[in-house]
Formats: sequence, structure tokens, C-alpha cells
Amino acid sequence: MVKVYALGVAYKGVNNATILKAAYDLQSFSFFQRGSVQEFMTFVSKTMVERTQPASRQSVKEGEYMLQVYVRADNLAGIMITDHEYPSRVAHTLVTKILDEFTIKVPAANWPSGNENTIDFPSLPQYLAKFQNPKEADALTRIQEDLDETKIILHDTIKAVLERGEKLDDLVAKSDSLSMHSKAFYKTAKKTNSCCNF
Repeated sequence: MVKVYALGVAYKGVNNATILKAAYDLQSFSFFQRGSVQEFMTFVSKTMVERTQPASRQSVKEGEYMLQVYVRADNLAGIMITDHEYPSRVAHTLVTKILDEFTIKVPAANWPSGNENTIDFPSLPQYLAKFQNPKEADALTRIQEDLDETKIILHDTIKAVLERGEKLDDLVAKSDSLSMHSKAFYKTAKKTNSCCNF
């Protein structure tokens, strides 16, 4: 099951990192564990931001969680905590998007002295809900899924034609819509590729 547990924006100071804003989805944990889990996620997020060099990204596996961290050159950092099934490429794309929006809404002068109580960035919980499904959040993943579906449909169609007893060679030979050049190309390609069959 694909799951995003936390999204956060932090500022990497000289000696430590400060969480500027965070949102958590801890519904999968029991009510009594949620406080401890959130505290642990905050601690790990701050630690990873502190240990990541500016202008670099990291993906860290911690138990059953994946932590995606991106610290920009201006020391603004984004954190995303997911399960192992969430695609890393999508996570880093989304973290970058969040940091870009954060930069527009919160002036850079407020980052070094800010904290969760003083920074106003209300769209983070909305992103957390939206990003639960990586296919909805990322266009490239959605396109890849559409291509996979098309490939399956195409494969099933060709398989159905072949199951009816018609061979592709016969179809090409009988086709009136293919030019002589296309038919010759098909025959040449088939001969060339015949050495690659097992």
C-alpha cells in the first residue's frame, strides 16, 4: 500500500535544523502511538536535514519508512516520509514543488527565525492528502500507467487475432492498405530479427 506519512519544510541553520511547517497523516497508527510516532518523525527529519549538504538530495531507509530530503542552496529543506512503495522520483518532484510554493508564500527573511507557530503555510495538509496517490500527483507516472494500459490492450488485441487462426504474415500479405515498400520492409525486418529469437 502506497502511503505518505509526513510532509515538512525546514530551515538548515549553521548548527541545527528547524521545522518551519509540517503535516502528518498518522491514521494508520493507534491513537496512543500517534504522539510518539510524530515525535520520532520530527526528530529523524531534523537530523537528516542537518546531515544533508546544501543543494543536494537524499533518500534514506529507516525501518519500514523512506525519508526523502532535499536541501536547496538557500538552506530551505523539504522532507517527505513515505512507505517503501512510494516512488522516489515522484517524492523528490513533489518536495521540490512544495519548496517552490513555500518560497512564494513565505519571505526568505522569515526562515531563519521562524518555527511552526510563526510560519503560515496552510496548503501543506492539502498536499499531504493529494500526494497519497503518486499517480494523481505526478503527470509522468500517470502517463506511464496509461502507456502500460495501452500496451496491455494492444497485446490482447494481437493475441486475439492470432488465436482466431490468422497469422500476421497472412494479414500483411492480404492487406491492400500497405504499400509494396511497407510489405518489403516487414519481410526484411522479420528476417533480420529472426536471429534474435530463442
